[in-house]
Amino acid sequence: MDKPKFKRVILKLSGEALAGDKGFGIDEETVDNIAKEISKIGEMDVQVAIVVGGGNFWRGRSAQRMDRATSDYIGMLGTTINALALQDALENIGVDTRVQTAIGMQEVAEPYIRRKAIRHLQKGRVVIFAAGSGNPYFSTDTTAALRAAEIEAEVILLAKKGVDGVYDSDPKINPSAKKFESLRYIDILNRGLGIMDSTATSLCMDNSIPLIVFGIDDPENIVRVVTGEQIGTDVKGV
Repeated sequence: MDKPKFKRVILKLSGEALAGDKGFGIDEETVDNIAKEISKIGEMDVQVAIVVGGGNFWRGRSAQRMDRATSDYIGMLGTTINALALQDALENIGVDTRVQTAIGMQEVAEPYIRRKAIRHLQKGRVVIFAAGSGNPYFSTDTTAALRAAEIEAEVILLAKKGVDGVYDSDPKINPSAKKFESLRYIDILNRGLGIMDSTATSLCMDNSIPLIVFGIDDPENIVRVVTGEQIGTDVKGV
């Protein structure tokens, strides 16, 4: 196995990535396959922290008649369901894992404590950050950027379902869409490419956190990107 390019990473998984072909809920086989790849990079002594979304259970922006803050809190609960499912899959294959939540639910997970999260990583445990940032109006992409800055991760690995990088237009609609091998954060903002929301993009740009966008339909891409294979789009700089 190739040597890893990074020592500490944030892996950002959308809720949809855990749903597999179902499109909703949790597909256990898909979660198990993702867990196996996470285990492989852990065996390479890479410290792995994960931020999970909740879109396989709840897409808050579609709840037009509901108070936005309430809708966002429901989404945070969805991310916690996903985090616990992923923790279970990891521990079933012998990977010591901790879930930390940004809102209190101590019966099922630890509260998020930065120093404790870093200590878990140093001991070789996978840490899954759930419940977003604990604040409504902020996405889990922003959470990934925030946690990456807090734990001093070397890179954010943004795993996308149904797409293998950043394109100049939607490749599902435009067969001639051009894939970028590299971009600057300012390009994402100026072009309105929408890979991450503007808050997350600006946070990464301001803190010089590199980002790699790649496809998760093949979970083995997790190992490929950690070992430096060019399979997606690299984003960095201003």
